[in-house]
Amino acid sequence: MAPNLENKALFRGAAITKPPWWKSQRLQGVAYKIVIYILLFAGSLVFLAPLAWMVSTSLKRLDDVWSITMQWIPQPIQWQNYGEALKTLPFFQYVGNSVFVAVLSMVGSVLSAALVGYGFARFHFPGRNVLFYILLGTMMLPGTVTFIPVYVMFAKLGWVYTFLPLIVPPFLGSAFNIFLMRQFLLTIPIELDEAARMDGASSLAIFWSVLLPLMRPAIATVAVFSFMSAWNDFFGPLLYLKDEQYTLSLGLAFYRATNLSASAMSATNWHYMMVIATLAMIPNIILFFLAQRQFLEGITLTGLKG
Repeated sequence: MAPNLENKALFRGAAITKPPWWKSQRLQGVAYKIVIYILLFAGSLVFLAPLAWMVSTSLKRLDDVWSITMQWIPQPIQWQNYGEALKTLPFFQYVGNSVFVAVLSMVGSVLSAALVGYGFARFHFPGRNVLFYILLGTMMLPGTVTFIPVYVMFAKLGWVYTFLPLIVPPFLGSAFNIFLMRQFLLTIPIELDEAARMDGASSLAIFWSVLLPLMRPAIATVAVFSFMSAWNDFFGPLLYLKDEQYTLSLGLAFYRATNLSASAMSATNWHYMMVIATLAMIPNIILFFLAQRQFLEGITLTGLKG
């Protein structure tokens, strides 16, 4: 009769001892995943709790907003708050202004970042690295240092009380967006450019027909970042726009200021404000979910090669 496995191990001088069940690699892998999922779930609750409270407050009566007891599900649910809140301020006018500024800013940011990033990634010219380092250095300059001279410049151009100060700068490029595009282009093999050039394609044709379709993840990343930045911007519209040009973020702050009582915080219609804030959040969520896959891929790949 053939010797069993244990006899073979003993014969070789290495006794095999089976580890306890709680030390098996499979069980440890399952336990590790469970711990990770619990931590992710707990972290998501931390971020989702303010969002859930905002939506809950938007469906409450004003008296319930100041209730001592925490009530996540309003009783009763005031669906009419949404219709009434939209009547308290020119909501759709503010939304139209926000969409106009955010969409044009997004288009300008994508175009400028893609073209300049293509130049830094594919063209070799004297001083290229120095220019790129100077570009990165501008990211360290806070906006509060430059907003006065920039405002003076726009005022001399006659652009104050127009949308131009919010729309034109994205078409001139952003250091962060250019950096993302350049880093992503460095991950694309240069052989694709060389093959297209051998077929007679120009530099612009290579960019448009060969590289641009491969840059979808980076484009989605820049588009999401730029849209959200322009949509949520408050300081820029506050400096350059007048009443009928207000964006949604500025209009919401103006609505709060006009309804806030110096003697009683309860004089503010906080449930209506939460309605507007909830509606203002929807475009960002829709854009992120539409570009989620490309966005995450772009964030992952833009730092692979320097």
